[in-house]
Amino acid sequence: MPRVCSISGKKTRSGRTYTTRGLAKSKGGVGKKTTGKTLRRFKPNIQRVRAVVDGRVVRVKVAAKFLRRGLVQKPVKRTWKPDADANA
Repeated sequence: MPRVCSISGKKTRSGRTYTTRGLAKSKGGVGKKTTGKTLRRFKPNIQRVRAVVDGRVVRVKVAAKFLRRGLVQKPVKRTWKPDADANA
């Protein structure tokens, strides 16, 4: 399955990383020179969590940013214990 957030639609994006050499002008050098550009990928922090969607508990992929914001409603923790019911 793809790495896509079900709330925001965030997904893997591509970009570049620049390699430089030299000393910055502000530090007394002649300036930074770009010596290379390579492709890289920016991956969002996608987590697979159980959430309540339309009254049902389903597993969804959500960006961690939306979990921290509290935009995902998680199901309540159950209090039922299987060994307590079997002993009675």
